[in-house]
Amino acid sequence: MANPKRRHSKARRDRRRSHDRLKLPAVSVCPNCGETKLPHRACGFCGYYRGRDVVEMEDVL
Repeated sequence: MANPKRRHSKARRDRRRSHDRLKLPAVSVCPNCGETKLPHRACGFCGYYRGRDVVEMEDVL
């Protein structure tokens, strides 16, 4: 197996690693209550999805 003849610079190393970061999850706003939620999922605060109440949420007070 071949070995590198010269050391790679820090800039070259960092350019290679620039794509290794974690991506932030995409979020959307619930049209019913205005809270942030994951797209294509029911809202965790009010239980609505695409204008319908799909999850019954109990009032916890």
